Amino acid sequence: MNIDYILIVLGEPYSTFSEILGKYFIKKKKLKQKIIVIGNEKLLKNQLKSLNYTIAINKISKIENSKHNIINLINFNFEYSKIFSKISNKSNIYIENCFKIALKILKKINYKGVLINGPVSKKNFLKNKYLGITEYLSHKTNSKNEVMLIYNDKLSVTPITTHIPLKHVVKKINKKVIIKNIIKINNFYTKKLNKIAKIAILGVNPHCETIDNYSEEKEIILPAIKFLKKNKINIDGPFPADTFFMEKNLKKYNVVVGMYHDQVLTPIKTIYKFNAVNLTLGLPFIRISPDHGPNSEMLGKNKSDPSSFIYAMNFVENLK
Repeated sequence: MNIDYILIVLGEPYSTFSEILGKYFIKKKKLKQKIIVIGNEKLLKNQLKSLNYTIAINKISKIENSKHNIINLINFNFEYSKIFSKISNKSNIYIENCFKIALKILKKINYKGVLINGPVSKKNFLKNKYLGITEYLSHKTNSKNEVMLIYNDKLSVTPITTHIPLKHVVKKINKKVIIKNIIKINNFYTKKLNKIAKIAILGVNPHCETIDNYSEEKEIILPAIKFLKKNKINIDGPFPADTFFMEKNLKKYNVVVGMYHDQVLTPIKTIYKFNAVNLTLGLPFIRISPDHGPNSEMLGKNKSDPSSFIYAMNFVENLK
């Protein structure tokens, strides 16, 4: 399936995302896909102007009027008094409606597009109703078994559990979920990236050991590995997490499956910093989130690092 459009939901209006867009589009001249940005035209233009970025914007009301190699913007109203201000609940309806517009467009184009969302304050926007934007979009599209993949072309990581407290992790780990997640990632690598996934899976206990009679490694993870190997998936493990992220292992594998969020996100962010993107698999479309938050303390300072967004855009351009 061809990717014809990149839909960008601006997200939190008081974030550094407008600056990051400016830094990207001031240099990028040609793209294979059409860019559809959804947000407030006036605020975006004023933020870009204050940061000394002059970028052409083609305001449209429907995607049929969109053009290549320019920001096509679908406007949604947002009342504001300052172009940079503190994050608050006032932007929630605006963000919600921007997502609604994006999802409606994606459905109309038979999901031949990628959704990139700008940073969103989970505390303000999600209000404990959803664990993260991954789960929010899964609910809005009636999807199940969504998978978080932090992608880098050398090494990607995925947590079996996402935004939950550590005390709940072992209750959420099971053979079925591990198998489903890894099959989705393997298919993504094969069909979308034309790559072979070389997968390593980590244990949940320190050193993959426990003094109890019950071990998640023996009872859950090893049976899942056995099933996946029978189905011709290239996977090894379980490995102890504390020693896995060493150079010799990183040369052998390109996907690491962890049991909980920080077990794998901490090392990949340490190694690759902003040269990675957060993908959501299992939706009717591919969703991407650059690997940074609203960064409100940097508002208007023109000092934000655009690396993650640049990496995301380059990644989309090379998708099959």
